[in-house]
Amino acid sequence: MKKILCLLVLFVLISGRLIAVNPDSPEARYKAVQTQLQTGWGTFNHKSVLSHVLLPEGFAMNIGIKLHQNNAENYLKEAYISSRGPRLEKITPGYKAFDGSYSDLTVEWNGVKFRIESATTENQDLMLLLTPIENPENIPSVVLETGMLWNRSGNLELEGNVIQVKTKNKGLTVRTTAVHENEFLANTSPYLAAKFDQPVAFYTGESKSLDQIKDLVAKRRSELELKFSKYGKLAYTYQALQSVVGWNVIYDASNNRIIFPVSRLWNDNFGGQYVLFDWDTYFGAWMASMESKELAYANAVEITRAITPGGFIPNFSGSYGSASFDRSQPPVGSLVFNALYQKFQDKWLLEYVYDDLLKWNRWWPKNRDNNGLLCWGSSKVEPPLKSDFATNDWQGAAYESGLDNSPMYDKVPFNKKTNMLELADAGLMGLYVMDCDQLSEIATILGKVQDAKELKERGDYYRKNLSQLWDEKAGIYKNKRTDNGEFSSRISPTNFYPLLTKAPTQSQAERMIKEHLLNPEEFNGEWMMPSIAMNDPAFKDQEYWRGRIWGPMNFLVYLGLKNYNLPEARKVLAEKSNRLMMENVRLNGYIYENYNSITGNITDPAEGKRMGDNYYHWGALLGFIELMEKGNMPK
Repeated sequence: MKKILCLLVLFVLISGRLIAVNPDSPEARYKAVQTQLQTGWGTFNHKSVLSHVLLPEGFAMNIGIKLHQNNAENYLKEAYISSRGPRLEKITPGYKAFDGSYSDLTVEWNGVKFRIESATTENQDLMLLLTPIENPENIPSVVLETGMLWNRSGNLELEGNVIQVKTKNKGLTVRTTAVHENEFLANTSPYLAAKFDQPVAFYTGESKSLDQIKDLVAKRRSELELKFSKYGKLAYTYQALQSVVGWNVIYDASNNRIIFPVSRLWNDNFGGQYVLFDWDTYFGAWMASMESKELAYANAVEITRAITPGGFIPNFSGSYGSASFDRSQPPVGSLVFNALYQKFQDKWLLEYVYDDLLKWNRWWPKNRDNNGLLCWGSSKVEPPLKSDFATNDWQGAAYESGLDNSPMYDKVPFNKKTNMLELADAGLMGLYVMDCDQLSEIATILGKVQDAKELKERGDYYRKNLSQLWDEKAGIYKNKRTDNGEFSSRISPTNFYPLLTKAPTQSQAERMIKEHLLNPEEFNGEWMMPSIAMNDPAFKDQEYWRGRIWGPMNFLVYLGLKNYNLPEARKVLAEKSNRLMMENVRLNGYIYENYNSITGNITDPAEGKRMGDNYYHWGALLGFIELMEKGNMPK
């Protein structure tokens, strides 16, 4: 039977021709992953976490609030959790199941505060339970808008107190437990409204009482909490990680795919559809793999498929074909795909992305090598991109490092002939050698013997050259100017990335840890690790990469520590990273893009918004470290 199934083929229409597709091919298997993700209910509309969408139909049920008092802003229609500036709504994120079975948010807006929970039934009906917590003097209305998104076909009709929905392949009935209120809104599709002075439910399917819906919602919450409980004392850490990933899952209609960008807000900044960043997206995939193979595959594959004509994964890939065609970002793709393979053992996934990963690996020495040492850069683009001021300039190279304004690059010249900073970067060297090692392992798994040999030799070449960046007097690897041969005096977490290569001896690693990582004058403060050493003059800036704490830096340093017998350092870094994240989660539910190294954002939470996004999924890497340290991921 198995042999017969393997002989079956699928036929798809491409450019007017029928093309045979093997259902066991990597392409078909990945399509099946996306099809599975695009089935059922979720908050897939990137414009609002109050919008619940049924895929693949594209039918949406959106919650709104209508004030009954004088106020210029009297209707809440869309809402984000994240923001970098002031927004009228404030949302405290709660649980978010990856499969859409349960979610929980608390919303505050113009004197109205309420909780919205969602739950799905076994036959995929949706229940939305809204509970008022605070109201202004004049009780507002809660509104359930319906609509078809992304030009999907469907017919919506209000019939009495219900809305009848007919899509291409499905029929639904939308109901409410409340008495329908005549609220006259200039909405362009049918809606239900109710006075919001008591709990209200909107739902699809057969008629149900409010108590029945409350029982179902409570059941789904309990089921999710049971999943969290397997992480023991780290249950809340995992719940926070799952939520920040889950609330950022969207449907990108322009490419017919499920992805989860770093946050919904960034999509608007890059054209209004989506944006995927390089290492952010790969690390998000790794975190999602704790619970959802499909979400993990989706993000890791989609950023890899964004490879540019130049042969590298870009710094960003955004709406309407925008991308950074001059620069890449830290090469962590092979690391993440290898980790996904170790957990799920799907060789087809490696086959699907291997060629692009190999192109990217070969790109670095061709474009960022200066006499055997690697430097960050920004290449010329023809025709020049007027919309990207950073192209082929210092800022583009800083963006390629992922550390946009790091003090490490202050006053370092950018050479427009070589397209690189005049700085051999210890962090890039460590990341690239790691990429060679990881991709060599993948090549071996796929039986690509010659490629594996090529990758091993290239990794060994740069591993050997790393010794040129070891400063024996300082006991750490340092960045080195390529124009004058001088070591840089500035030290950041990236100076520990050579640990990723296993090039340092145990003795050298111990010096790096004792003299720097656990040094209370450099990196071992109350909150850990600052993005520049605490005794650096730029530390006091606490502005973006100038002294603040970033999850990906801590995470990469932790992975390097795992290559050595350094249990104390791993324990300290893991515990302090998790404590920083969870202190903030307990305070307001937020997981920040970055954190203040002096205050930990605790004494001034608003500062976290001013210095970055307040619900950015790679911030959860701080908790992922502790989850990994406690054995919750494959070795």
